[in-house]
Amino acid sequence: MNINNQTIIIGGGIVGATLAIKLAKAKMPVTLIDARPKMTEQDWKVKLSNRDARVYALSLSSINLLKEADAWQYISDLDRKADYTQMHVWQPNGVGDLKFADEHASNLLGSMVEPFVIDHALFLAMQNEEVKPYLKVITGQKVTNLDWLGDSVGYQVTLKDKENEQRLCAKLVVGADGRGSFVRAQAGIQLDTLDYKQTAICCAIKTQKRHEATARQAMLTTGTLALLPLADITDEDIKNPQHWQSVVWTLPTYDALSLLTKDEAHIANELAFATGYELGNIEKIESIASFALNAQQAKTYISNNLVLVGDAAHGVHPLAGQGLNLGMLDVAALFKVLMDDYKRSCNKQWGLLQTLKKYERQRRANNSIMMHGFSAINWIFAGYHTQLAPVQHLRSEAVNMVSKNRVLMNWFNKQASGL
Repeated sequence: MNINNQTIIIGGGIVGATLAIKLAKAKMPVTLIDARPKMTEQDWKVKLSNRDARVYALSLSSINLLKEADAWQYISDLDRKADYTQMHVWQPNGVGDLKFADEHASNLLGSMVEPFVIDHALFLAMQNEEVKPYLKVITGQKVTNLDWLGDSVGYQVTLKDKENEQRLCAKLVVGADGRGSFVRAQAGIQLDTLDYKQTAICCAIKTQKRHEATARQAMLTTGTLALLPLADITDEDIKNPQHWQSVVWTLPTYDALSLLTKDEAHIANELAFATGYELGNIEKIESIASFALNAQQAKTYISNNLVLVGDAAHGVHPLAGQGLNLGMLDVAALFKVLMDDYKRSCNKQWGLLQTLKKYERQRRANNSIMMHGFSAINWIFAGYHTQLAPVQHLRSEAVNMVSKNRVLMNWFNKQASGL
């Protein structure tokens, strides 16, 4: 079967699904291909009944994009988010804490939301009547081949499930299929990579003290340790709120793997000690997992009739929790340049290479700055040579000076919001 489409998005995660809804709402025909099996209502119900240790720190710009996709209302209705109004960054052996937003302010900096909660909201948004006529969703099928048929035609995409094979054609293919992007590999696009030789331990914890709507990050000599507010989901949590948090603890890989051989009580004690008991003892710990850390960026985000977004284009260190937010900024930029040039051509030209180049110019340089900036911050605090006493002193004084500079702190607040 051969189906002609204006756009095929490969990868049904948050970035790909958001772009698909945005295009469909603009009445631009789009097909979204998600290799994951189709979820039933019962599947969603079971998934939503559990707490996920992972969480995305959504900036205000990402929240606004989800609002435009009509997905944010479902997250709000479910009350499965933890808003935060402050960010607290500190170094245990230094001076000068960084606190973004005044202690008594109530201005929203962002929201912590579990990945599958966002997935579910986007799934519901795809059922909206204004979206359905222009959006075709294919689930449970894997893309096996991409064939470029020329600028005027675009790509032929071959799909296969357990029994059938089908081919689709589209003028534009969008790769939103994650760090190990098949689309990127098929297009022959190479990667710049950086191995941090670090591993992140993630888990959900219940702390003795409340998080007070504050996202915390300790800059340790072994790596960063983030404590991110989690939504309260049980009746017990709601009666005594703000005690559950998501942890992303960066350690040298050997140390992380060694710690993971210990029991939960030992890990909880080590974690509380590492935070300097900022929130007291850890009363419960759940869903301990780990992943190796590296940064990567595609040498180009585009090719003829093809473009990369999100993790398929770039992956950054998790120390600032900006990975998804950068991907959502990709979506906003790509949607705008596509629609602007389409309207400028009197609704005739779609996804031209010159249009895609505008997107790449806007996003690749910015993402490079963010990627290398996060790498530099990680090295400044966790690099071997930066543990020398004189360097530690200079680092502490620099942090202290920044913390007292209102102009710089206001600038950092703006950057954190993504606006």
